[in-house]
Amino acid sequence: MSAQPMDVNVVSELVADAAAAPSLHNAQPWRFRFLRNSAVLLLHADLERALPRTDPDKRGLHLGCGAALFNLRVAAAAKGLAPVVRLLPAPDDTELLAEVGLRGSTSPGETLARLYPAISLRHSSRFPFRDEQIPAAVVERLCAAAHAEGAQLVFPGAWHLRSILELVQDAEGRQALDPGIRGETTRWTRTEPSDVVGAPDGIPAEAFGPRQHGTTAPVRDFAVGRPMPGRGWASFEKNPNIALLGTARDGVADWLLAGQALERVLLQATVDGLVASMTSQPLEWPELRWVVRDPVSAMAHVQMVLRLGYGPEGPASPRRPVADVLDIA
Repeated sequence: MSAQPMDVNVVSELVADAAAAPSLHNAQPWRFRFLRNSAVLLLHADLERALPRTDPDKRGLHLGCGAALFNLRVAAAAKGLAPVVRLLPAPDDTELLAEVGLRGSTSPGETLARLYPAISLRHSSRFPFRDEQIPAAVVERLCAAAHAEGAQLVFPGAWHLRSILELVQDAEGRQALDPGIRGETTRWTRTEPSDVVGAPDGIPAEAFGPRQHGTTAPVRDFAVGRPMPGRGWASFEKNPNIALLGTARDGVADWLLAGQALERVLLQATVDGLVASMTSQPLEWPELRWVVRDPVSAMAHVQMVLRLGYGPEGPASPRRPVADVLDIA
């Protein structure tokens, strides 16, 4: 007896949850195609949403798609499904990043399913956090989340943290001098609130956070010198909790794994009451990226710099309608 076809409404819900993932400049560089007969969901890179100057090797694009893939896995588990994932199933099709079979079943109490409520609650927060250390038990859970996806999470010591802050400043200065990068940032970030602009992507003004007095926390300023009336200034935490997410290797498959690990860490952080922001600025310059890594760890390639802590939640960023990202065949 053949299996019942997958409900298209269920597939749409899965894709909506997947698309809640973070991505570079909230460009949402993914497309999904559902094959009814085989109950397979294909994840494609949307290269029209790539950032060729900011992300020339498309590493950031693949991290975002990996994060969307992890959300899909969590959402499927919450519906009692056991997705079977194949990364890069067609070597001759570089835009096809993953194939997800949706025939299997599992208990909704499975480990991934417990992260499901955090998908809708996770938003980047570029606001000041409290100067408060993260308890060791929480740090352990975050590190375990990264490890479960084949990545590593490291919390650098004080001297390395100062170096990272300097590298972030260096990278921000370099980007300010590059008209191509400035243009991409302007293209994907809005200096007006989302309810005024109405764009389904990009970073709205309310998500920028205040300007920072000094540079004590690695928070990207998306204004790029553009005037924003009413945007204030604030002092950020003096001792930020910074973590480096990295992998042993640095190929396309590793970027997809890192994206899944990144989202697993962010969802676990949300469950544990933390808020987070991310910066990849120093990682976008090869000569700086190497210096960011922790020389006393086994991490060979840093994929993301995370800032974690306790503070105000960030606002939700806009999302494209499911109909724009899902094709059903």
